[in-house]
Amino acid sequence: MSIRHAVRTLVLAALLGGLPVEATTMLRADLPQMAQASDAVVQGVVRRVQSRWSGDKRRIVTDVEIEVTESLKGQPGGTVLVTQPGGRVGDIGQVVGGLATFSEGEEVVVFLEKKGAAAFQLSGMAQGKYQVRRSASGSGSEVGAMAVPAPTGDAVLVDPKTHQESASNAKPVTLAQLKSAIRAALQAQQAVPAKKGAK
Repeated sequence: MSIRHAVRTLVLAALLGGLPVEATTMLRADLPQMAQASDAVVQGVVRRVQSRWSGDKRRIVTDVEIEVTESLKGQPGGTVLVTQPGGRVGDIGQVVGGLATFSEGEEVVVFLEKKGAAAFQLSGMAQGKYQVRRSASGSGSEVGAMAVPAPTGDAVLVDPKTHQESASNAKPVTLAQLKSAIRAALQAQQAVPAKKGAK
């Protein structure tokens, strides 16, 4: 089951009374699943964070422009535009639970789903962002760099198999470990069709 299909199923379950609807509810997404389901996975630096009104002027959305330093999956180009609901325009703000926050100059690894022709959204909401933190002595290299998962805030995570409330299993890892896990998940995904074709 894809993440997109699972989220639609989860929303339906919440509407039918199976889950609390006061808080944002989302399926817990494991790293291999996110890597395989995403259209692109990139490491980069946030260059711009800007909130604006949507085209119909009913919602506020925030655009996050990320300069790509390495593409781990897909060919998104030199920059990617991530658009998320919520943000602040003037004195008016809209908050959506379960989303990641970004700041200019921040280094990140993000898991992305296409959203229209030119924009992306995070796979698994906040689960699709890792912040890269470097030691002062290790700036510019992967040695000593840590990849820290974004907090999911007050969002309720649900196990995709049992549909029971679950804690996130994302933990801080070294940047090298994160990249290695992403590559391993993608290699495993490519090996499955090859095995099916060999039978």
